[in-house]
Amino acid sequence: MTPNPLIGVLYHWLGGLASASFYVPYKGVKRWSWEIYWLTGGIFSWLIAPWFFASLQTQDLLGVLGRAPGAAKYWPVFFGLLWGFGGLGYGLVMRYLGLSLGMAVVLGLCTVFGTLIPPLFQGDFHEKLLATTSGNIVLLGLFLTLVGIVIVAVAGAKKDAMLTPEQKQAAVAEFDFRKGIVVAIFAGIMSACFAFGLAAGEPIKALSAAAGTGPLWTGLPVLCLVMFGGLITNGIWCAFLILKNRTAGEWLGRTRNGGARPPLLPNFLFSALAGTTWYFQFFFYTMGESQMGRLGFSSWTLHMASIIIFGTCWGFAFREWKDAGPKVKAIVWGGIAMLIIATVVIGYGNKLALATGA
Repeated sequence: MTPNPLIGVLYHWLGGLASASFYVPYKGVKRWSWEIYWLTGGIFSWLIAPWFFASLQTQDLLGVLGRAPGAAKYWPVFFGLLWGFGGLGYGLVMRYLGLSLGMAVVLGLCTVFGTLIPPLFQGDFHEKLLATTSGNIVLLGLFLTLVGIVIVAVAGAKKDAMLTPEQKQAAVAEFDFRKGIVVAIFAGIMSACFAFGLAAGEPIKALSAAAGTGPLWTGLPVLCLVMFGGLITNGIWCAFLILKNRTAGEWLGRTRNGGARPPLLPNFLFSALAGTTWYFQFFFYTMGESQMGRLGFSSWTLHMASIIIFGTCWGFAFREWKDAGPKVKAIVWGGIAMLIIATVVIGYGNKLALATGA
């Protein structure tokens, strides 16, 4: 199948929509502690969904993983462990900064590290980016992406400066700008490790293709390993919190303070929906990457930009910006417009590379 960058961009946007939307179902969870609903949803996103869809869409999944070199299995799990720290921070950022501002900071750092480090690590940064016209266009798209992210972040800072503490709490219940920014920086750096895990699993993709798996799905076995690493990190931390806070009984409908019982069935369903939706961002990401040709490393930038676009839209939908002034809102939409332009530029750069080889 010949790669089609335009289709690849569409898949990346679908992945971005899934990522930006995954936290929305958690808002329907009632009277469960964070560690309970985060781990419940995480079991679906880190364990159930990856293995289910990989078993459904790939050939000889266990055989492929069994034949893979040790390094191609261990490194994705290791980078998944590091990515897990980013995932933990990501959940906290949503609590402290809200959907739009939190995503801008976290994903800005993800974009830089996740896009540029893999070609630097593989030693073909000059060949892919600096020495070709298409590479230069992709670099321009990266620059425009960073500009758009900075614009959105500036708007968030301006909103923070003009709102009263009461208004901030009304928009985001646990709003804490300083704490949120610190956690967002940490989460952004560690979350970029997901891209490294996918790059380390390239030999597995080749084995899956040789086993008869279609080009769109060869990345799914690697997802099983990377996300298993994330399960380990998140599982250990959530288990620690559950023991510390004595919240395990919430899974059975118990409460710690004698209040109303949590609605178990809706809570489990909302958490399962949130976790599965989070997995789908990577499901579509691997599909999009398969369509981007030899400049597939730019997939990470497209993914991050689309998450910020849809995340900001959700932020407006949940009225996180309702008390911001018209100028601040205009700045936000200016940043979104810049991100859309950036995705078009990167997509064009990839298409040019496939058409001309330069």
